[in-house]
Amino acid sequence: MSTTTPYTDLLRFTTAGSVDDGKSTLIGRLLYDSKSIFEDQYEAIKATTEKRGEEGVNLALLTDGLKAEREQGITIDVAYRYFSTPRRKFIIADTPGHIQYTRNMVTGASTANVALVLVDARHGIMEQTRRHAFIASLLQIPHLVVCINKMDLVDYAEEAYERIKEEFAEFTHKLDVKDVHFIPISALNGDNVVDKSTNMPWYGGTTLLYYLENVHIGSDHNLIDCRFPVQFVIRPNTDEFHDYRGYAGRIAGGVIKKGDKVMLLPSGFTSKVAKIDTFDGELEEAHPPMSVTVLLEDDLDLSRGDMIVRENNTPTVSQDLEVMVCWFQDKPLQPSGKYTILHTTQEVRCVIKEIRYKLDINTLHRNETDKQIGMNDISRVVIRTTKPLFYDPYRRNRITGSIIFVDEGTNETLGAGMII
Repeated sequence: MSTTTPYTDLLRFTTAGSVDDGKSTLIGRLLYDSKSIFEDQYEAIKATTEKRGEEGVNLALLTDGLKAEREQGITIDVAYRYFSTPRRKFIIADTPGHIQYTRNMVTGASTANVALVLVDARHGIMEQTRRHAFIASLLQIPHLVVCINKMDLVDYAEEAYERIKEEFAEFTHKLDVKDVHFIPISALNGDNVVDKSTNMPWYGGTTLLYYLENVHIGSDHNLIDCRFPVQFVIRPNTDEFHDYRGYAGRIAGGVIKKGDKVMLLPSGFTSKVAKIDTFDGELEEAHPPMSVTVLLEDDLDLSRGDMIVRENNTPTVSQDLEVMVCWFQDKPLQPSGKYTILHTTQEVRCVIKEIRYKLDINTLHRNETDKQIGMNDISRVVIRTTKPLFYDPYRRNRITGSIIFVDEGTNETLGAGMII
């Protein structure tokens, strides 16, 4: 029997902050100081820096992959980077700071365990800082790290750090953020990124890399509510596996154990878990976000879009949903418009019944008169689906509580929604 527990050492984090706060430089510094880039990559960005007439080595070029990004010195699209240390593997989503790229920020942050919010020590909390902190709380990112950057430009003064810390803490009182951590850094010089800074003896906390390696993410997933959306039914139809009928998918919540009594949605029939299969062999139990194949003791009709849950712990089953939507396209959200929505492994159609309000991200004010929802706007809407969805509120389960709006004609992704 396989006893490995994959995924536990993989941390996803996203960067956020205003333009020129140093997000790309910070990631470049993390990659460079943790020895996660090759010599030829380093030589290439060194040569590019010299060609541009800049001093030193511009580490931001490591993540700004688009030509337009390098020309303007900004991040436009979400750039994903991978690196690892002996303790953990990391996936970084470097997201843009500009207002017009809010949708890219939502995309990069939707699967993150940790959000790094960068603040320029000289300027303090900016409008974009508030916007990104709000989006991080809206997307229920469990851990927020405020990196107070460019400390070298304020002579590593403790007062500057304390002032921003106080201002940010006051703002986050209004938000649903559980775990906030503050680190004073200089991404350019590497202070408190991978190595402890000698310039800030007053700071007694950890470095950024130490925090990322040690932050507890095991309980970030919902391990209470058992949710297993069926993705595919496996019927090999060979002599060796003549009666094999397995339900493959990715666990969205809870722990599934061999012998557990389960209920199938939408039918409401009950059965027991006979076996849990994986590519590496059979398991006694499985948890999110593992991909497994579940076999049941009874031959019951289950197909893609159905869900395996516990009998005494079921999700909400309804066709009427209230959703916070971040709109991605120029074409505005249409009142009474019809859209395709993707939810777990289900694909259904829906109609927009009502636009409740549009949210002003900067003031958190709810505008109930302006119903024009365009690109990057966040609003609360009521939808009705063609068939019932099995969902939990997004704050309880980020997988069963999220939906994607798709254009029926072009198949374009139009928006992302968090079920309230």
